[in-house]
Amino acid sequence: MEVIIFIIGMGGAMFGILAWGFFALPREKWQMAAVLPVKKLDRGQWQGLNLTWYGILSANAYTLGVVMAVMLAGAAGVPLSALVLLTLLLLGITVPASKIVARLVEKKKGTLTVGGAVFTGVVAAPWLIVLVNQNLGRAAGFSMPVMAVMASLSIGYTFGEGLGRLACLSFGCCYGKPLNQCPPWMQRLFSHFHVVFTGSTKKAAYASGLEGEKMLPVQIVTAALYTVSGLAGTWLFLSGMPGAALVETLLVTQVWRVVSECFRADYRGGRKFSAYQIMALATIAYAGIMGLVFPAPEVPARLLTGLAALWHPGMILFFQGIWLAAFLHAGRSSVTGSRVFFHVVRDRI
Repeated sequence: MEVIIFIIGMGGAMFGILAWGFFALPREKWQMAAVLPVKKLDRGQWQGLNLTWYGILSANAYTLGVVMAVMLAGAAGVPLSALVLLTLLLLGITVPASKIVARLVEKKKGTLTVGGAVFTGVVAAPWLIVLVNQNLGRAAGFSMPVMAVMASLSIGYTFGEGLGRLACLSFGCCYGKPLNQCPPWMQRLFSHFHVVFTGSTKKAAYASGLEGEKMLPVQIVTAALYTVSGLAGTWLFLSGMPGAALVETLLVTQVWRVVSECFRADYRGGRKFSAYQIMALATIAYAGIMGLVFPAPEVPARLLTGLAALWHPGMILFFQGIWLAAFLHAGRSSVTGSRVFFHVVRDRI
C-alpha cells in the first residue's frame, strides 16, 4: 500500500510542477535568474555573468535523478558507499560527454545534449558496476546486482530528463516546429496546447527567429511522458521486477527520442536521421545485449528501506554537492551577456 501512496504522491507533485512550468517558463522573465558583475567597464557599468534558470532547473533534475536512483538501489539492498562511488564515476563520464558529444554533432560551443550523455552512460554503467564490485565490493563483502542497479539508474534518468525539460522551456531550446508548418490535423490538436517563447535571448528566437510563434510543445509532452514512464518503472522495480522496469523506461525514453526529433525545429546536426536518433536506437540494442550478459533475476525491494537510505547526513550533503556541481556546470550562460549599472537612490539617503 505504501508503494501506491508514494507513486500517487510523487505523480501529483511532478505534474503540478510541470503544469506551472508549461505556463510560466516560456516567458522572458524566467530565463535569467541572477547576474554577477565580473569586470568593470566604462561609464560606471560592469560586465555581467548571467546565471540562468536553465541551470537551476537542470540542477534540480540532476539531483532528482540521483535521489531516485539511490533510493531505489537502496531499497534493493545496495550499500550507500557503492552507490555514491558509482554515481560519481557515472557523472564523471556523462557530464563532460553532454558537452563533447554536442560539440561533435552540432559543431557549436556552449551546447549541451542529454542524448549524448545518456548513450555514454548506458555504455559505461554495466562495466562501472562490475569495477566497483571487483574492488570496493570485494573489500566490503558485497556484490551489486548489475541489471537491478541499471534499472534504478534508468528510472532515475527518466525522472531527471522529464523534469529537465523545464530547463528547455526556460532557455527556449529543444523546441518543436511552428504550428503553421505542421499538417492541419496537428494544428487542430495543438491549437490550445502550444508553446510561445518571448524574449530575444531565448534560443528559439536567436537561432531560428521563432519568438512569438505558436510551436509544438515537444518539451512538455516529453516531460509528461517520461514522468508516467518513471512512475511505472518505479512500481515495477518496487514490485521486484527490475528487468521489466529497465526495459520499460529505456524503451519509452529512447523510442520517444527517435520519434520526437521528427517534430523538432532546432538544429540536430546535418543528417536527416540525426546522430542522436542513432544513439537512442543503439542504446536500446546495447541494453538488450547487456541483459543477456547480466541476467536480471527478481530482486526484492523495500520502499521504506530506500527512503531511510536518503535520510542520512552524508547523503544529504552528497545530494547538495550534486546540485551545486550541476548548477555550476549548466547555470553559467556562455551564449548571453549583460551589463550592470549601479546607482544610489537619492531620495532614500
